[in-house]
Amino acid sequence: MGIGLGVVLLLVGLILAFDVITIDAVNNVVDTNTLGWIFIIVGALAIVLALVMNAQRSRTTTRVEERRLDDRRY
Repeated sequence: MGIGLGVVLLLVGLILAFDVITIDAVNNVVDTNTLGWIFIIVGALAIVLALVMNAQRSRTTTRVEERRLDDRRY
């Protein structure tokens, strides 16, 4: 979920930052350029954090215990 959310935020941020779509209702309240850059930063941070968390999760150690039987008879 983290990587997908990061990509969505990154794409929405790029659309808002480079004025691909102008929304007058939103543009009157906040600056869409600044909002776009905030989404870009948050999206990139979400992708990096998701990758770090996935790398930590995959780093597991396994322990194998062997028991060998002796041929000696008591």
